[in-house]
Amino acid sequence: MHRYAKPRSVEEALSLLGAGEWRVLAGGTDFYPAQGVRPIREAILDIGGLGELRGIAHEGAYWRIGATTSWSDVARAALPTAFSALHEAAREVGSVQIQNTATVAGNLCNASPAADGVPPLLVVDAEVELRSVRGSRQVPLAGFILGNRRTVRAPDELVTAVLVPDTSLGGRSAFVKLGSRRYLVISIAMAAARVELDALGRIANAAIAVGACSAVAKRLSGLERALVGLRPCTVRDLVAAAELAELSPIDDVRASASYRRDGAREIVARAIGLACQASGEARAA
Repeated sequence: MHRYAKPRSVEEALSLLGAGEWRVLAGGTDFYPAQGVRPIREAILDIGGLGELRGIAHEGAYWRIGATTSWSDVARAALPTAFSALHEAAREVGSVQIQNTATVAGNLCNASPAADGVPPLLVVDAEVELRSVRGSRQVPLAGFILGNRRTVRAPDELVTAVLVPDTSLGGRSAFVKLGSRRYLVISIAMAAARVELDALGRIANAAIAVGACSAVAKRLSGLERALVGLRPCTVRDLVAAAELAELSPIDDVRASASYRRDGAREIVARAIGLACQASGEARAA
């Protein structure tokens, strides 16, 4: 028999998760399209009304993004400049109606290779907070998503927040999305870049992530290391020749693997360029 519960507190939600098997529902923007016209046969735990899980705040050494925070909330939030890529991605998550409803945690838990929110969070070393009646734990986002529609979340655990450490918030970031049209499209490829420049205008630190070009969005650690010490004007040639070995694009209805790899090089170069430009303008101001 179908069950539906809408807990009034996180503790009640955790108690229900610990006592049985539930499908967690927040914004529902992935759940309902996938469900279609079929009857719902799963037990649904609706956490959309838990206000304590919504909002963005600076707490201690972390910025805390609550699990049910919407993408519109993210787009409007006053955040450090390292979050610029996340701001930009928030405006690319579907239509305004979707952005008003879809949640940050839902984007991660749905574990789509084309989830727009993942690369911008990877470049700021985001961690996922998981709670259950057994306790809580923090998992690096890079290890939270295991593959297409798979995460490390246990059946009795609830994602309660995304945590970003202050130590990862240097420099500026940018997000570039490649799709078949400008708006309302699933990504063919997407890239986020966070760059810090030194006093001489050279790249002192870089974090680069690409989505939709492998089963899980990936940090490009080899390219990150190669960028250190370079002047921004030399980046495009380096990226054009980069192997991007971390990526494993596939052929599908949206693009071929070779197009994705070529597209990834181009949007990575653009994202780095935009982040460097923003960093340079900040230094000159």
